[in-house]
Amino acid sequence: MKIPFNVPYLTGNEEPYVLEALRSRRHCGNHQFADKCIQTMKKKYGFHEVFLTPSGTAALEMGCLLADLQPGDEVILPSYTFSSTGNAVVLTGAKPVFCEVDPKTMNADVRHMASLVTAKTKMLLPIDYAGIPCDVDAINALAKKHGLIVMDDAAQSFGSFHGGRPCGAGVDMATFSFHETKNLSCGEGGALVVNRPEWVERARFLQEKGTDRSLVLSGVRSKYSWVDKGSSFLLADILAAMLWAQLESVEEIARKRKAVAAAYRDLYAPFEKDGCLQTPHPPPDVDCNGHAFFVIFDTAQNKDRFLSLLRAKDVHAYIGYLPLHSSKMGQRYGYKAQDLPLTEDLASRIVRLPFYADLFDAGLDYCLESMQAVLKSIYQG
Repeated sequence: MKIPFNVPYLTGNEEPYVLEALRSRRHCGNHQFADKCIQTMKKKYGFHEVFLTPSGTAALEMGCLLADLQPGDEVILPSYTFSSTGNAVVLTGAKPVFCEVDPKTMNADVRHMASLVTAKTKMLLPIDYAGIPCDVDAINALAKKHGLIVMDDAAQSFGSFHGGRPCGAGVDMATFSFHETKNLSCGEGGALVVNRPEWVERARFLQEKGTDRSLVLSGVRSKYSWVDKGSSFLLADILAAMLWAQLESVEEIARKRKAVAAAYRDLYAPFEKDGCLQTPHPPPDVDCNGHAFFVIFDTAQNKDRFLSLLRAKDVHAYIGYLPLHSSKMGQRYGYKAQDLPLTEDLASRIVRLPFYADLFDAGLDYCLESMQAVLKSIYQG
């Protein structure tokens, strides 16, 4: 039996909704299905305004433009993240400043983040790794102390909660991804949440290629013109139709994924107790969306053995991110691997397990049995 790393979830309503959008002849962004998604997200999660984008990457780039990052500005972010987080910063000419992570969550170490704030710092850009919310209260307190913007790269945490508050609701801006590897998927897609009312009009200009077309559509003006920088930060309504089908089933998707996470936790608990490895340890006031499950092995060699032996059983786990600070781009900004030793060490030992909602319905038993056999071979053989 083959267990892939990821399989996109289908609710059954994607096809009729996509056909409806297709036949509407209104295929570009911000039409019927986009509006359904936006209004539901705002009402259900308390976001002030939502902009659907072509990807989570595009949402990050739009957010960095909205933050008005300039050459000479600095943005503090964890090195342990995807390249899109760093790219969004450098595309504005600003400088990424990388911080260490907390091994319990693999999210930004806020104490180290605080030590990196300078007069040039303009924004804090944490991530929510594996759907685990970052320490948003501590990050907001740090931002308030220094007058900084907070944009949460919440690509993986749509539907997670921190202290009863939805991810994305308690910061200046947040970004989500609806890539096929995420809980909700429309192939490629994303969203920028803007919680500062005074930024909303400009966000509309940025999304519409730097024009004030939104004012024409709302009846304020009779024609539009180029008023700001921007790009085509719009999600086609055909893809929004697919996203709407997923959004209707967000609780069902989360239920299945959380069940997979619970099964993994039970399997790995004895090995963690024996000191062989470490699993995620979110704070007690966190409700995760079941996006992913990671394991940090005691040695890089045992991680490699785990991946190899598991592949032999046709079960496909995956390595984590390669740290940005020690990448070729990170080196251009003067970083060396030893500058963030904890991140470098953890990244060499971490594994992401196969994770998708359909695994709950088929394949989970085989997956667990295979993993248990491999773990016993490594640690008890």
